[in-house]
Amino acid sequence: MQNDKEIFDLLKDMYPQHPSKKFVALTENTLRQQARSMNKKRIITRFSVMTSVFLVCSFIFSWLILSSEDSKVSINGYGAASSNAIDEKEPVVYIYHSHNTESFIPELQTEKPNQMFSHTKNVTLVGKELSKALKKLQIKAIHDETDIAGILKRKGLPFSDSYKVSRENLQQALAEHNSIRMIFDIHRDSLKRQDSTIEIKGENYARIQFTVSKTSENYEVNKKFATQLHKQLEELYPGLSRGVEEKEVTPENTYNQELHDNSILLNIGSIENTLEETYRTTDIFAQVVKNYLEGRN
Repeated sequence: MQNDKEIFDLLKDMYPQHPSKKFVALTENTLRQQARSMNKKRIITRFSVMTSVFLVCSFIFSWLILSSEDSKVSINGYGAASSNAIDEKEPVVYIYHSHNTESFIPELQTEKPNQMFSHTKNVTLVGKELSKALKKLQIKAIHDETDIAGILKRKGLPFSDSYKVSRENLQQALAEHNSIRMIFDIHRDSLKRQDSTIEIKGENYARIQFTVSKTSENYEVNKKFATQLHKQLEELYPGLSRGVEEKEVTPENTYNQELHDNSILLNIGSIENTLEETYRTTDIFAQVVKNYLEGRN
């Protein structure tokens, strides 16, 4: 039986340490082919992974775009509050529009009732102005600009379901921000100009009406809240408020006012007012909101 050294020496004789040029060439060619094959596999694998990532990202991006197409919610900026009563890091006011396309004759230059709606110049701009006015007073607010009318049309729902649709975003906001202390659903009315406008120091202002649902579980609280805001407006600018309206709404539609205390519907101006007139009013109303938050009732 041969020992290990003898076997090793035999192998060296069978496979010399200095192979022929032909052996080297064949071996080199084989190794190059294997390397190219492995490189192709790596490229294909890398391309497949990159393609998969791109497709997934494209799907997510498209989904986000579609899901946010009808919804636009903004939170105004926030600085250092002048009073501890409203020194909040979270929003304290929620503004939304169940009838977001309600518009104004002077802005649309039409008097046809079926054309008093717009997807651009509408009551949403009034809410935006109120949010800006609150920001100047260091009051943080959420302004929901969701296209309720667009959602109703896309889903084939009747106009009467507007409050059901607007309710969804409101519920989500309340779940995410327990700091919210008051809620305003802003509309415009359909009165004649002489009933919806008041002149103050040479300027025309759109009058405000506070509407409270009598079928809401929070009816008494909301009525008290609306009455306090009305009285403050009367003290500052007599006649700017049209008062508090109490409406017998069906139990199925309470203007969403049972979801939270201090929740009211605001009619700011009417179809014959201009946006500029409503803006002047929101600036005053923002100060009233601040007074309420600071406890000056």
